Amino acid sequence: GSYYKHCIAEDPEWSLVTVPCLTELCLQHIADNFEKNPILDRLLPEHQRKVLDRLSTGLPLTVTANLISDEDYWKRCCTERWQLCNISNYGDSWKRMFFERHLENILKHFIPNTTDPNQVLDVIPLCKDYVQKLEVDQFLPPVKVDQKEETDDLSDMELDEVSMHHYDLGVLITALPHLEELHLSYGVKDCGMNFEWNLFNFTHQDCCNLAVAVKKCHSLKVFKLTHSKVDDDKTRLLVRNLLDHPCLVELNLSHNLIKDKGARAIGKLINQSRLETLNLYNNQIHHLGAQALAQALAKNSTLISLNLRLNCVEDEGGEAIGCALLTNTTLKSIHLGSNNLSEPTAVLFSQVLAKNTTLTSINFSCNHLGLDGGKHLLDGLADNKTLTEFDLRLSEVGQETEFLIHQIVWSNREVVKLRSLQQPPAKPL
Repeated sequence: GSYYKHCIAEDPEWSLVTVPCLTELCLQHIADNFEKNPILDRLLPEHQRKVLDRLSTGLPLTVTANLISDEDYWKRCCTERWQLCNISNYGDSWKRMFFERHLENILKHFIPNTTDPNQVLDVIPLCKDYVQKLEVDQFLPPVKVDQKEETDDLSDMELDEVSMHHYDLGVLITALPHLEELHLSYGVKDCGMNFEWNLFNFTHQDCCNLAVAVKKCHSLKVFKLTHSKVDDDKTRLLVRNLLDHPCLVELNLSHNLIKDKGARAIGKLINQSRLETLNLYNNQIHHLGAQALAQALAKNSTLISLNLRLNCVEDEGGEAIGCALLTNTTLKSIHLGSNNLSEPTAVLFSQVLAKNTTLTSINFSCNHLGLDGGKHLLDGLADNKTLTEFDLRLSEVGQETEFLIHQIVWSNREVVKLRSLQQPPAKPL
């Protein structure tokens, strides 16, 4: 008749999940305290992998820059910070992408006399081994706020006319031993209602600073300075510092204010440098400047591509360039679109097409070559076997002539393609 009471004691937090092994607990502790004690190099390879996968992308660069080379970690850093990440533009290296874009972001938001210069100086030792290209499409000028007017309207911010100079790249550029490409544009993006012409002022002092910096950057191969109101005086200043540059092969000064005097200076640069690509698209070069470029082109043996689109060289300049191409044996591509050219230039280029065996691409689009000019070009192409691109859109040569020229160029292209397929593959060294 005795009474038994059956009780079951339960822990509401009890779980069937296995307690992590001591190794996993240690690895998690290392990841959580990595900033204070970065001991990655003392771990086994399989343990390093687990720690790297758990590391925060917000760790200070002073800790990670020269310690972590794992691409998967830097891929996480890039994709968490930027929506678009095209690694092919950075030599297929996530670490290089991160440091180039990180440095570019600092430069784009640097305000002279306001931003601490150490923001740039402190990052140099961290990124100098990885930065090969810089693309900076914005330089902010110094800004002074008028304290006399108490208002929240941003339009009351006025620029200091005495000191309008932008950040001097000299210290940075000369401290990057692997820098090969520099793409710059002196202006302000997304200024909105605060627009001022002075926001787009590439000053003489800016030009001096940049010219000296580029001269000292001996590893530089590509230099692009576009949309920056570079005029003749600034062009000559830049050229003086580029004449003996040991590595520069590409110069892009498109979308500027270069006229004939600036073109003359660039003509000197063509003959005293190793330039292979020259882009002067959308400037104010007339026939005198084109003639100076042509004189240099006639003697040059390195330039491969020349872009003079959207200038005003007219027939005097076009004919001078044509004469130069009768003797030049290195130029492969020339763009003379939108230069107010007409039949005389076409007549001379018909001789170029008959004699020159180097040119593979010509662009005469948006000119006034006319029906007779088109026929001259067609005659010149009769025995040409090298031209594979010939743009005659909106050049008034007539549909039939343009079609016949296209047929010849297409045939040349197919021959070149077939020849490349027939060549035996290069033997490995």
